[in-house]
Formats: sequence, C-alpha cells, structure tokens
Amino acid sequence: MRRIEQVRVDARSGVLHPENLARYDVRRFQPHPDISEVVDYFWHVRWHLDEGEVISQRIIDAVNVHLTVEEGAVPAPLVVTGVHRRVWHRQIRDSGSAFGIRLRPAGLAVVSDLTPSRIADSTVAVTPSLDRRLHETMSAVAAADAAEDRVEAANAAIAERLAERPVGPVGRLANAVYDELVAGVRSRVGPDLAEQLGVSQRTIQRALKETLGHGPKFLSRRIRLQELARLLVTEPDLDLATLAFELGYADQAHLTNDFRSVTGMSPGAYRREVMSLTARR
Repeated sequence: MRRIEQVRVDARSGVLHPENLARYDVRRFQPHPDISEVVDYFWHVRWHLDEGEVISQRIIDAVNVHLTVEEGAVPAPLVVTGVHRRVWHRQIRDSGSAFGIRLRPAGLAVVSDLTPSRIADSTVAVTPSLDRRLHETMSAVAAADAAEDRVEAANAAIAERLAERPVGPVGRLANAVYDELVAGVRSRVGPDLAEQLGVSQRTIQRALKETLGHGPKFLSRRIRLQELARLLVTEPDLDLATLAFELGYADQAHLTNDFRSVTGMSPGAYRREVMSLTARR
C-alpha cells in the first residue's frame, strides 16, 4: 500500500514560516523499496491564491537535489534544483502545482549525467540540451496526470535508470553518511562517524563532494539549521542558549551566526517575525 503523508507545520521540513503550509495542499509519498537508494520521497504541492496575492516562501532545504514537474505560474515545466548554500526562495502567486522527487545523495548520478557543481545554488529548466537522460526520465513522469499516477510513473522510470546504472560504492557511502546525520541531529562530524562506517574521514569527504558537492560539515550544519527553524516555531519558549546546547553548538553566538549566514536574519528576529504573523492570522 502506498504511504501518503500530509506535511505538518511541526515537521522538520526546513520551511521558514511553516504557517504557509496551511495555505497549500502539500503531501509526501514514499517511493517503491526498489528505488529507495535513489529517492528519499516524492512530494506534491498545489496552490490557488487570490488575485494579486503573493507568498514569499523560503526554505532551508536539506542537502538534496530536487526534480520537479510544474504547472501553472511556475518557472518551467521540468526543473532541477541543486543544493543551495543559502535559503531557497520563490514567490508563489496565482494557481499552480508541482510534483517533486527528492533525491538521495546517490540519486543524481543514477538519473542524469549532471554533476552537483553544474546545478549548485541554481534552479534550472530541464531540457534535452541540458541533460537528455534526465529530460527523458522527467518527461515520463510528466506524462501522467494525477499525483498518485506520477508516483507510479516515477517509480517505473527511475527503476529503469537504476537497472542501467546501479548505485556504486561511492553513492552507497554518501547515502549512509546522510542517514547517520539525519538520524541524529546532534551528531558531530569527526572520527566517530568514520569509525562507525569503517572508512576514513577523507573517504567520506570525497564521497559527499562527488555526490552532493559539499562535505560532511556542511551536511551536519544544514540538518541542524533545519531542526533549529522547526524548534523556533514549535517551542518558542525555549531560550537560544538552551537550543544551542541541544543542537551541539559551542555557544549561542555560533548558533546565531550560523542561522544568520544562511537566512539573513537572527534566530530571535525570525522567531519574533513568525509569532507576529501568526498572531495577525
């Protein structure tokens, strides 16, 4: 049975101003187990805003590449979004929808010939000239209509790509490191992780650079920032010094600088902004 999840406001989604989630129809779908090395999950979002209304949506995304089939007021019908060092941002207006595929670290090399650096900090229209392999895969998904049908089409298309190009040792290691860091948001990068996985730190560094374009410190930092954004909204009474300790930062100043460098605002300012917006609704 296909598992479908409604994305909740308190999820570790990285969505800044998660109260906006109530304005969208946002769902997640789990991939077929046969492609679990390639796909983290599928997602679908649909919106219909009043005329002239614009929602400025920002997301501290995890270090994943996303493939999206989009319709309505959108940049392009087929899109690939690379790993962003700062927040991902889009102006949402009018009506539209997007069906997304969130790839695991090993996924990009399976479904395309693109490198992480080619799409870093970018949202790029997928065309045959950009990457024929990826364009054919996404076109097969776009040929289906309903989100549920696109899940089935994506499962089939990606399984075909996986049969042609199986995940190798580098991809499997990158997936394993990613899983360890996500499972323990307080995990620190260091000898323990390398020892646990039976490889050297240098080997981990190379695997992540090849698959995601960033090293383990970047991954760990981004996962902690996603959790911080969630806690600032769901547990607003926690003081920042406590949050810094809970998330493994050296002190509150490091937490504040980290959050500001990615979002452009301090944790305190962000929390006050969210509380102000929520109070007005």
